[in-house]
Amino acid sequence: MSQTTDRPQTIAEMPAQRPAMPTTAAQARGRFFNTGNAFNVQLPPVPDHLFIAEPIAALAPETPTSLIACDLSQQLACPFPATTPLVLARYARIRPDESLTATFAASGIICYVIRGSGRTTDGSERIEWNPGDLFILPGGPAYIHSADTDAVLWMVTNEPQLAFEHLRPPAQGTAPTAIVHFTAGEIERQIAFIYEIGRTEEIPGSALIFSSEGQEANRNILPTLTLAMNSLPGGVTQRPHIHNAVAVSLIIKGDKCYSVMDGRRKDWAPWATSITPPTAVHSHHNGGNEQAMFLIVQDGGIFYHARAMGFEFAEHPE
Repeated sequence: MSQTTDRPQTIAEMPAQRPAMPTTAAQARGRFFNTGNAFNVQLPPVPDHLFIAEPIAALAPETPTSLIACDLSQQLACPFPATTPLVLARYARIRPDESLTATFAASGIICYVIRGSGRTTDGSERIEWNPGDLFILPGGPAYIHSADTDAVLWMVTNEPQLAFEHLRPPAQGTAPTAIVHFTAGEIERQIAFIYEIGRTEEIPGSALIFSSEGQEANRNILPTLTLAMNSLPGGVTQRPHIHNAVAVSLIIKGDKCYSVMDGRRKDWAPWATSITPPTAVHSHHNGGNEQAMFLIVQDGGIFYHARAMGFEFAEHPE
């Protein structure tokens, strides 16, 4: 039964319908839509964005020990902090001989060491990190990040994914990952091995994909997140392509580098966080002489599981 005085001309014009005569509070909570009005939800698109002010602040000498979020929640109409609908990136500044204690409501935490050395502990396990290291932490516990020298970390979680469904982080010992540590030296060795073996043009790029003992079968770093170190030799362009997953990238190294998103050029900036919107036709270009490096987090795991990754090579719109 319609709840408006003017009868709609089509079912697409109908507002949400309510039960006519509910007899319980549970019945009164029900709502009804139809094929004409249920699928026209209008959400703000994921923007083609480059976070530049955040890394500048994190690297500034006067910045105290703190977390600096790459937050687009207002643009995305999300009621919780979010870089993209399912991913949140932050910069963590830790001054020498100081500590930062952080607890994230996530299933896991991806950390890359931009500069500095120090250690991270949850009270039971401890890792020592240095520039260029990458480490993964289970979500839920409180971690103490301590710096010996002035340190900046890039941290990425799936907090928005859990917040969207009002979920709690996994209980101690039940997270989909244990602590995993990839040293800078081992990462360099693995990348060099990829280039030594070589690839065909049908393989999109020469990215190093990170996984772990617990996620080896999925080839992801977390069930819903993928993690890759992409590299691009000087003078090389990565072929334009699209995918359903969003990409949140940390620009590690890239002189005279830029991306093209749906025909629009986006110049890179040192240590910036770049967003590639889902289904955007994009390519990456190295106009310099040195190898470019950028670390990419995608919500691709959820699309792999749904059998809907949607990767294909494409051409930029004219």
